[in-house]
Amino acid sequence: MDKEPQNSQQGFNRLAIAVESLVKQERWSRRFANFLKLAVTGYIVFFIYIASQNITSSDEFESLSNAKEHVAVVKLDGAIMPGTQTSAEKMKPLLREAFKNPQSKAVVLLANSPGGSPVQSSLINDEIERLKAKFNKPVYVVVEDLCASGCYYIAVAADKIYANESSMVGSIGVRMDTFGFTGLMEKIGVENRSMHAGEHKTFIDPFSDKDEAGRQFFQEHVLERTHQQFIAAVRKGRGDRIKETKETYTGLVWLGDEATEIGLIDGLGDLGMVAREVVGTENIRFYETKKTVFEEMLGDIGTQTASKLALYLSTMH
Repeated sequence: MDKEPQNSQQGFNRLAIAVESLVKQERWSRRFANFLKLAVTGYIVFFIYIASQNITSSDEFESLSNAKEHVAVVKLDGAIMPGTQTSAEKMKPLLREAFKNPQSKAVVLLANSPGGSPVQSSLINDEIERLKAKFNKPVYVVVEDLCASGCYYIAVAADKIYANESSMVGSIGVRMDTFGFTGLMEKIGVENRSMHAGEHKTFIDPFSDKDEAGRQFFQEHVLERTHQQFIAAVRKGRGDRIKETKETYTGLVWLGDEATEIGLIDGLGDLGMVAREVVGTENIRFYETKKTVFEEMLGDIGTQTASKLALYLSTMH
């Protein structure tokens, strides 16, 4: 009879232990969750602090740069296309800002582009010519790896062009790429059932038969005329400095040393050399598209946070 109360007591003790363990586990879970929330909050606050410091430093640096004479540098980097950072829409405001700053002694276009849209290139070329006349300020182009086609169209608006001896310069020509799938379609049994109105509407359709008359019209009225506009811009910009041969306007490119010899560019040099020896100052300021506060904060999160954290930790030892 005594065993029954004893078993009940043991069961109660086990239940009490289990409840106590559950309570402890619940407390530990709450503490861990609170710690995790605190850590995340701390990280966010730390990140916002870093971002604000960077923005403040950037503003201070810009103010300092504006306060003294400098070379105003605008980058022309990548394919020149509408809707990109090298479109006329994006480049023209930067050029205007660079020219109108009374502390900029000269404007340098730092070019590294394979070219692109002839329309965008022409618009940027025209804007450089307009700003040169308005502000009476010299403008130079410094080529890095490549300045071809539309990039060179823009470059000839400058007073002088410099490049590295291994830079590729030129490609004074116009192209439009297309292709045809009709042979492959016949082999795999695919039939083109598209409809059109206008005899030559599909002259560049890769799924239709080649339209020789339409292609010839496009060649003469678009490509050739655009090419002549390009040539006229080169002759206007380079004047008697360019030594024309039968190869000059064929779309070929030259390395910097040969480009100097034939007058495509004016000499060999980089941005530092042009700033020091041509403009006469070592102060350089880059004119770039303004970023929103949110973009500035997001910047390069990993690099900025890691470097700042390393700096803070090193000072705690």
